[in-house]
Amino acid sequence: MSKVSMKGDIDIHLHTNPHLRLRATDDFEMMEAGIRVGARAIVLKTHQGTTMDRAYLCNRHNEIVHGKTNNFTMFGSITLNKVVGGINPKAVDVALKLGAKVVWLPTQSARNHMVKNNLDPAGCVDVVRDGKVVPELNDVFGLIRDHNAVLGTAHVSPEEAFIVVEAARNAGVKNIVVTHPEWWIVDMSVEDQVRIVKDYDVILERCYAQNMGGGKYKSNLPSNAEIIKEVGYQNVMVDTDGGQTENPHWELAMEEYMQYLVDHGIPEEHVYHMTRTIPSRLLGLED
Repeated sequence: MSKVSMKGDIDIHLHTNPHLRLRATDDFEMMEAGIRVGARAIVLKTHQGTTMDRAYLCNRHNEIVHGKTNNFTMFGSITLNKVVGGINPKAVDVALKLGAKVVWLPTQSARNHMVKNNLDPAGCVDVVRDGKVVPELNDVFGLIRDHNAVLGTAHVSPEEAFIVVEAARNAGVKNIVVTHPEWWIVDMSVEDQVRIVKDYDVILERCYAQNMGGGKYKSNLPSNAEIIKEVGYQNVMVDTDGGQTENPHWELAMEEYMQYLVDHGIPEEHVYHMTRTIPSRLLGLED
């Protein structure tokens, strides 16, 4: 089997320090890893708010230290947890104006996340109420549309995802990603994944591993290889959701992931489509 190349690779879902939970690397270390392997871009994610300011500092550091020797770009994002006021259009507006590229719906504050983890959902951030998206979410959709940013469904339930995606499409949002649908917290059935792609032309994110709780992680590689064969690769993006101390460092995890897919029957050009073409389009980069 041929060895995969990480040149031009893009990962739009990575966790770094500083974070309330210790991560394996900080922003600058992640940037250097991306440059070292020839990656094109990384999007930093945090459950504690925003990362676009941190991405700016990485890019400035890259420019000062490395000059024009690479085309790597770090991007930032905002996650609509309670820490930013939940579904807060003002916070989204500022984040996007400062360069954020991805707006994630609630993760740890999502009702679905809290219920699945046996937490009291009284303080959750709801995205759907009485079968419709909460009114302020329509304002967020308008901002995402106007900035041509990316909407990630994060940790909401499959039922909520369908309602959110339909409302976002109706509002003119072009770039929609169903975040790690295979994760047990999200737990979207294969049938629903097929349907949401068919009905709304969304992107399905397939991540390297999933958090099973208590610091234990389960590899998604075997199941993801099978579901890519079953559902198809055209609307799939391969990310790591990496950065945990329990998992391999990002560049090792991504290379292992890509190599596994190639070694298990996914054509190399399909893997590159999922790690380059799809995310570059979402981020507005040249393929």
